[in-house]
Order: sequence, then C-alpha cells, then structure tokens
Amino acid sequence: MDKPVLPKGTRDFGPAQMAKRQFIFNTIRKVFENYGFQPLETPAMENLTTLQGKYGDEGDQLIFKVLNSGDFLKNVDKTILESTDSKKVTSSIAEKGLKYDLTVPFARYVVMNRSEIAFPFKRYQIQPVWRADRPQKGRYREFYQCDADVVGTDSLICEAEIILMIREVFKGLNIQDYTIKINHRGILSGLASLSGSKEIESSLFVAIDKLDKIGEEKVKEELISRGFSADSLKTVFDILNFCGRAKEKIVFLNTTFASNDAVKKAVSEFEQVLSLLNDYGVKDDHIEFDIALARGLSYYTGCIFEVKINNVAIGSVSGGGRYDNLTAVFDSKEKSSGVGISFGVDRIYDAMEELNLFPEETLISSKVLFCHFDDACRKHALSLVQTFREKGISSEVYPDLAKPQKQLEYANRKKIPYAILIGSDEMKSGALAFKNMKTGEQQKLTLAEILSKF
Repeated sequence: MDKPVLPKGTRDFGPAQMAKRQFIFNTIRKVFENYGFQPLETPAMENLTTLQGKYGDEGDQLIFKVLNSGDFLKNVDKTILESTDSKKVTSSIAEKGLKYDLTVPFARYVVMNRSEIAFPFKRYQIQPVWRADRPQKGRYREFYQCDADVVGTDSLICEAEIILMIREVFKGLNIQDYTIKINHRGILSGLASLSGSKEIESSLFVAIDKLDKIGEEKVKEELISRGFSADSLKTVFDILNFCGRAKEKIVFLNTTFASNDAVKKAVSEFEQVLSLLNDYGVKDDHIEFDIALARGLSYYTGCIFEVKINNVAIGSVSGGGRYDNLTAVFDSKEKSSGVGISFGVDRIYDAMEELNLFPEETLISSKVLFCHFDDACRKHALSLVQTFREKGISSEVYPDLAKPQKQLEYANRKKIPYAILIGSDEMKSGALAFKNMKTGEQQKLTLAEILSKF
C-alpha cells in the first residue's frame, strides 16, 4: 500500500506551527478590529461566472475548477469532448471554482446585500484561497489571506489608514525592516499611453509586475511578443528606471507627463496620502514610491500597495489597492469605490521563521501542569485544576498514573512553564510543590500564593 502524500503546494500544520500561525492571525485581527473593520466569511467555492474575468487572462488560468456533481460527462456534447478545447470542455463540466482571492467574493457579497449594508462598509476576512500555481518557496496552492477592505467611499483617508494598519501589524509581529511600496495605476496608464498601447495596457501591467521575478530583458521580450515596439519600450523603461527620493520622482513625473491630467491627478493623490499620514502624526519611513510597482490584478484603478520584508528570500507579503469598478461587473447600475489590503500569512510565517522572530511564549499552550504520585493525589489535582481555569490560567492534569519524571518530561515537551507536584504530604499540609520548569527552582507554596503569581 502506498504511503499517503499531500497534494503539491499544500501543507499540514502541527500544534507548534499552528501556535505561530495563530499569533500572526490574532495580531492582524486585533489591528483590523482596532480600525473598525467587521468580520465576514464567504464560501470556499464561487460560481465560475463570478470569478472569471476579474483577474486578467493569467489569473483566470490559475482558478481551480470544481467538477459538477454526479456523472459530469453524461450530458456533454460529444463534439465538445472530441474538440479537445479545454475551455469549452471546462465550461461544460465545471460550473464552480475555488476562490482565487477574497476581494472578488467580497464584491459579490456587497452587490447581493447592498440594502442591508451601512456604507462606507469596512470588513475583514481571514480565510484560505486557492491558486493552481507552480509551487515554490513562499508560493503555495492553498494559502490564507487576511483582507481588510473599505467600500463605498473614495476618501484617501482609507489609503492612509491602510498604511497605518500595515505599520501596526508589523510592529505587533516585531518585524522592523520592511518596505511599503506605493504606486498609482494612473501613472502606469500614462506609461501605456506613451508606449502607444493604451488598448492593451493590462498586458503592460502584467509584464511589469514580473520585473523583480524575471528581470528587465525577459519582460521586454514578453512585451515585444505582445505587439509593443522596442522604441516605445525604451521610453517606458527610462521612466521605470528613474532613481531618486519620492519628491524627486514626483517632480520628474509631473514634468514628463505635463500634458497628461490623469497622471498628474495620480501623483497628486500620492502626495495627499503622504500629507494625511503627516496629519496622523506618522512619519513616512518604510514608504517607497515605486514607479515600477504594477500589481498584476486587473481590477485596480488607483493607489496600489505592496510590502516586502527586507533581507529575506521571499516575495511580497502584503499587497492591495483601490478599485473603482469591481462591484460594477456584478451590478452596472452603481459603482462602489473601494480600497483594500491583503496580508499573506504563509509568506509572513516563512519570513518570521527565517528571521527567528516568533516569541518563545507563542508555543505555550498550558501554563501549569498538575503532576501526581498516585490515584488519590490525581483526584485532588482534579479539584484544583478547575480553580486555575476559572481564573483564566490555562492548566491541565497529567491524565495517566505515571512516574513524576515522565510527567515532568511531558511538561518540557509541551513547553509548559510551571508544574505543581501533589503528593500525600502536599495534600495534608496544603503547601504545594510549585516548580519553574525553565530554571528548575521549586518552592512550597499555598494555593493562594501560587495563584497570586499569575
């Protein structure tokens, strides 16, 4: 019999890993709620009509399709099967897909529940998503996203607060060396105009998004194969490669695009976000104005964000931006401007492991283990452990009758910091043996004295 194996790009998480993941989840959740975001969940599956056409051509190819229930081939036209056209076959045998991200399902939810929502609507979601991508370090086929979005307002306060939330999350995770890259889709659209490719600008965005992965020459090759001229690309890359501080880039762009009102508006919005951060009393450290930041998803229309933890061999760990037209694809009557951020927990986890940033106490599940010498002592421990739990002190009794050394070894393996040893003397006197498992120090203390230590 073959040994069981996991599908490529998926992982199991044991207790130690889950403790660290929960530390990340809880840190992010606390920040989201501190900024007034409410929790939301959507199904693992969505109709393919909901998902397709929202992520660009490449994104659509990475959606996991779910076969229809029952005999999914029974009513399929034989000519379609014989055509070996994967798109036609897929549309005949699969009506649903696993969700690719949390933003499109959120937009679908907003459209379906518009009458019940108070706008601006601030929601957060912490759920798994799936992508049929090629697995590699930091890139998985099943992974969690932690999203926060505001929909129903075009105020740039939302962009500023996204930056504030990113800073608070990383402060809570003790990640100090990171960069928040910001750009604006309006600037990229200006580049598309200069290259004479306004009608295929999405191809330009998708290609530019690969710059840090495959390099400039490969990106140019891809764009030329898509119909861009070498001369126009020289102009585009001269702009993309401009170096300087944020203020210098602002002057450069305003000069280069002096007659392009859309680009000047985009640059102005970036300046306003920096001004709002100043109003909050926050410095713009960690922020980089990156003209080459593209974000491959096709629904972004305004400011876009991407966060990189420096000095680790992992890609971006967070990203997002403003989308003015996403809900319009479901309901053309009304456009709801929105902006959001997504944290990639799996990449953050890998980076924190590489940098050894998880606090030691993260792995502690129980704070106290009650050890005993015989059945009578174990019964006495059962009467005490509930007192600790009622005080909010996570505690457990070793369940089996075993030698004290084995019980203490269990405490060490679970990283339980304290043990209370109960023997016949302790039962009679009421003075319990309280042991610090890290230092080995042991004291005789009353129950009240032990509780006071917590």
